[in-house]
Amino acid sequence: VQLQASGGGLVQVGGSVRLSCATSGFNLDHYYIGWFRQAPGKEREGVVCISASDGTLFYADSVKGRFTVSRDKVKHTADLQMTNLQPEDTGIYYCATATCIVGGTTARPRTYNQDYWGQGTQVTVSS
Repeated sequence: VQLQASGGGLVQVGGSVRLSCATSGFNLDHYYIGWFRQAPGKEREGVVCISASDGTLFYADSVKGRFTVSRDKVKHTADLQMTNLQPEDTGIYYCATATCIVGGTTARPRTYNQDYWGQGTQVTVSS
């Protein structure tokens, strides 16, 4: 089983980036691919992920209206389109089959040893 995130890079404030998560070794129909990020010195947080408690799709408040997810079952990919990027969006972005623990307007990944994680891709937003 493999997940590999790509598409990160350096982008200016207000710019857009599309991240892609290539998957292999499992049926994408059976999993939702969530997106998480980790900023320097901060804990990993859920950006778009499935809530472990009720199965609903969670978007972090900070990305609502700017980030959207999609998936291509033929290509076995899941994408994260990010627009109007801000410096606070800087971090390493990970795709994973992990769900998230939602606490109000934020979420953290649910730790489960049978989840699969990609290696992460760096997004840096410069002002």
